Amino acid sequence: MTSTAENQSGFRVKIQRFGGYLSGMIMPNIGAFIAWGIITALFIPKGWLPNEAFAKLVSPMITYLLPLLIGYTGGKMVYDVRGGVVGATATMGVIVGSDIPMFLGAMIVGPLGGYLIKKFDKLMEGKVKQGFEMLVNNFSAGIIGGLLTLVAFKGIGPVVSAISKTLAAGVGKIIDWHLLPLANIFIEPAKVLFLNNAINHGILSPLGIEQAAKTGKSILFLLETNPGPGLGILLAYWLFGKGTAKQSAPGAAIIHFLGGIHEIYFPYILMKPILILAAMAGGVSGVLTFTIFHAGLVAVPSPGSIFALLAMTPKGNYLGVLSGVFVAAAVSFFVASIFLKSAKNNEEDITKAAEKMQQLKGKKSDVVTVLKKEEEAIPAKVKKIVFACDAGMGSSAMGASILRNKVQKAGLDIEVTNTAINQLPPDADIVVTHQNLTDRAKEKLPNAFHISVENFLNSPKYDELIEMLKNKR
Repeated sequence: MTSTAENQSGFRVKIQRFGGYLSGMIMPNIGAFIAWGIITALFIPKGWLPNEAFAKLVSPMITYLLPLLIGYTGGKMVYDVRGGVVGATATMGVIVGSDIPMFLGAMIVGPLGGYLIKKFDKLMEGKVKQGFEMLVNNFSAGIIGGLLTLVAFKGIGPVVSAISKTLAAGVGKIIDWHLLPLANIFIEPAKVLFLNNAINHGILSPLGIEQAAKTGKSILFLLETNPGPGLGILLAYWLFGKGTAKQSAPGAAIIHFLGGIHEIYFPYILMKPILILAAMAGGVSGVLTFTIFHAGLVAVPSPGSIFALLAMTPKGNYLGVLSGVFVAAAVSFFVASIFLKSAKNNEEDITKAAEKMQQLKGKKSDVVTVLKKEEEAIPAKVKKIVFACDAGMGSSAMGASILRNKVQKAGLDIEVTNTAINQLPPDADIVVTHQNLTDRAKEKLPNAFHISVENFLNSPKYDELIEMLKNKR
């Protein structure tokens, strides 16, 4: 039984890691995607301010700029700037070797370029004579980048182009058969397992951008980013929840709906897993509404805030987008309310749920003993505490802000920052992550002291950590 659970956990971590790697190539470039979306929404013939001259920017940006940025970022993730340069160079091969925007191709050849130049440098380490380092470095990057560009142009580009067209055609058929709403039966549970960025930026965004380039909008941008399902669940907790969950739900709803940090509502579902049915019902209802109104966005909204959705909404689509969001919220609220009103009071507190979760994992219930062991395990001198989430921009930033204030009030000279798990700095003394991401963080930084939290917004472990740091001092 234990072996099965460990295998499932290991598989989930591998999927999260792969998804995080894909989204890691997209997330740093979201600003460029939004810039392209704004220019498209404003200046294309059907835009708000049609302008033939400015509209000429749309095609070069989606054909060259965005794939090159992805390719550079992918290469840099593998081997810093040197890998990024080779990755971007190779990306030109898939761009020219295809007649569609090469986002998927860039996500392949970018990291491949970084990997090849990294292996070459390791092979040549210690073998280059003094004074020839720059010559070897420049020519090796140029030769490897050039060769990979040719391979990408003739081999990788056409293959990825065929795959992309097949996927796009499949999505088109699903839309034509009115089956797209069923996608949220899989999307909502995957989001709660912290695969939201992987799904949105690794799968839906590349397909959506290709669709938007042809039609001016895509419904795929609305599948994962719709804040309606999470809003409905948080409102239900606010009205029918108990204890800490009820008290924290209003603040979480504001952060989720207006700030676009969807991770904030995941612990509320993990606390009562049956509520995933509410999220699924809301997601399906919302997408069905989007489909009925033929709604779509011009580019990916990131974060998934209602403001970001409206900013990426093309002319004539506001009614459909808003209807889909609020229908999803209403349906998820109705379903969640049924489960919460029928629940026992002693199962409603989010803190108690976290404690119960720890007990189920086999940890001792003696709080004093546990805290003592943790205090002994904390490094003698703590200089940096890092909050980490999948993207490093949403829930981790929020948690870091809360703990930073507590550290300052306690008079502790400790840096508190946030980042993506894939970019954890080696000098981090303490790493704070959501419990579903802790395994990944430990693999990335095994020598740091790791803290798992149930809820970044309202975790009792923050105060416990401050007390332990005071005692250490």
